[in-house]
Amino acid sequence: MPPTHQWIHTTTGRTTLDPHSWMTAVHWTSTQAAKGHYRPTAKGSPKWGATTVALAQEIAALKECRPGIDYLARKLKVSVRTVKYHLGMLRETGLLVYRSKGTRIRGAGNQASVYERAIPAAFDTALGIRTVGEGVQRRPVGAAPEHRTLLGKLAKKAARKVRRTRRKTPVSGGTRCTPMEGGTSSSSSAAGTYSPSESKLASGQASSPTPKKPKRGPRTLNKVGRRYQLARQAITTIPWLHRASAPRIAWVLKDFADAGWTVREVQAVAESIPMPAYGVKRPSGMLADRLRGKASLSKKMRAGHVVMWEESRAAAKDRHDEVTDLGPGPRSLAARRAIDEAFAAIRDRLAPEMPEVELSPLGSIDDLTRQEVLDLRDEAAKNPDVVLDMIRALGERDARRLYTNRIVDQTLALERINARRDTYAPAF
Repeated sequence: MPPTHQWIHTTTGRTTLDPHSWMTAVHWTSTQAAKGHYRPTAKGSPKWGATTVALAQEIAALKECRPGIDYLARKLKVSVRTVKYHLGMLRETGLLVYRSKGTRIRGAGNQASVYERAIPAAFDTALGIRTVGEGVQRRPVGAAPEHRTLLGKLAKKAARKVRRTRRKTPVSGGTRCTPMEGGTSSSSSAAGTYSPSESKLASGQASSPTPKKPKRGPRTLNKVGRRYQLARQAITTIPWLHRASAPRIAWVLKDFADAGWTVREVQAVAESIPMPAYGVKRPSGMLADRLRGKASLSKKMRAGHVVMWEESRAAAKDRHDEVTDLGPGPRSLAARRAIDEAFAAIRDRLAPEMPEVELSPLGSIDDLTRQEVLDLRDEAAKNPDVVLDMIRALGERDARRLYTNRIVDQTLALERINARRDTYAPAF
C-alpha cells in the first residue's frame, strides 16, 4: 500500500476495535508474506517474520494505539531501527493507518504517532467476508462457508502467544577455559606447578576431624503454614468437609488457626448445631456460617463444646447400635388395645402346633433330602415357634442354613416385638 493510502481518510480497509480480529488479519498477512505475495519496499528492511507478529501483539495489547518506538524496542529487546522497519511493514500491508503523525520538534517534547488498527480489503476479499456500512466504519456480518475452516485456523493462531526465538551468541570472543578440560590456549597457568612432598599430604583418615554439624532443626510453621495445616486436618477429619478446597478452608479458619484452635474444637463448635438432613452442598460456606463470630471463644468454652460434642457422639453411637429399638410404643389406650387384638389374631392363626422334627445334633442337616427341607421351611413359615426351637437345638448358624436368613430374621424380629409388647402392655 503506497504512503498516500496509509492514512485513515485514504485507506481502503476497515478499522477494528477487536484485537483478536486484527491479529487474525495479521496472521493471514504473515501467510501471504511467506508465499512471497509481499516484500518490504524499504531498503535494508528485514523480511516479515516472528518479530513482526510479536510487534503486532504488543500493539494489539495497547488500549490506545499510540505505541512509542522506545517502548516497543525495550519490550521486544530489539533496536529502534528494527521497530521502525516493522512498523513500516504493518503500514504497507494496510494493518496500521495513521490517525495523526508524530512530531520531532527541537526544543519541545516529541509526540508519538497515533495509529488505528485496520483490516485490509484484500483480507475480506480473499476470505469472502461480507460487510455493511461505508468506508472505514464497515463491519463484518458473515463469511463464505468454504473459508470458515481457514478462519478457524487463523483464529487459533491469533489466540496463541507468539514468542521470538532468541539469537544464540557466544559468551565471549576469546578462548574458553574450564577446570575439567584445561583450556584451549597455547599456554597453561598450571605449567609451573609441582607435586607436594609426602609430609604435606593428607593423613588419609576416612572421616574429617572436624565434621560439619547440620544446622537444620525441627521445622516450625509460620502463620500461613499453620492455617493450611489446620485446613488439611479439618478436611481429613470432618466427614462433611471431604473434597473441599484446602486454600478456601484455610481462609475460613485463618482466625481460628491464629488463635490456636485444634481440629477437634473446630468440629465440636461447628457441629454444635444439628447437621441438615439433606446433606452439605457447599462445605466451606457451611463451615464459615457455623463458625461466624466464634474465633474469640476462650479455651474453657472450647473445652466445654468438645465435651458436649463427644457426649452427643456417644449417644448417637448408642442409638445407632440399637437398630431394633422401636420405642415404647403408642401411649393411647385405644391404639394399644388395637395392637393387642392384632397380636391375638396372629396367635389364633398360628395356634395349631406343627409336629416336631427330630434332628440329631450339628451335622444332621446334610442328611435331609430336598423335599424334606422344603417341607420344613413351609412349616416354619406357618409356625415361627418351630424356627425358635431349631435355633435353641441347633444354633442360629445351622437354623439359617435350614430355614434361610429371611425366615430366621422375620422370626427373631417377631420375637422381639412380642417381648416389647409384653413389657409395655397396658394394665387394665
